[in-house]
Amino acid sequence: MTRIYARVALASLIALIALSLLWELWLAPVRPGAWALALKAVPLAFALPGVAKKSVYTLQWASMLVLLYLAEGIVRGMSDIGLSARLAWLEALLSLVFFVCALAFVAPFKRAARMNARAKKS
Repeated sequence: MTRIYARVALASLIALIALSLLWELWLAPVRPGAWALALKAVPLAFALPGVAKKSVYTLQWASMLVLLYLAEGIVRGMSDIGLSARLAWLEALLSLVFFVCALAFVAPFKRAARMNARAKKS
């Protein structure tokens, strides 16, 4: 089951990177010709190799990072209009999917580490 969570997390991360680039460069940029907001995809790209390798450490920090994208998606979804608002809600959805899948993937490893630490104390 954890393999499925890892695959969905990877797919949602790739989709989130693609959405960030498409949104800010072509589909609905804040200002025509403004490309600086497309740089928001860079931190996500740093997480991509670790998420592809199913690194627990990377999935942990990326799950915290993606909360920024969730917040941006909600804020812009409520404040923007038209296509930009719809893209913002899609960003929020993809962020939430990644967050949930990353936590579901990491949970068994965290549980095992906690039990191992308790066993060492005893």
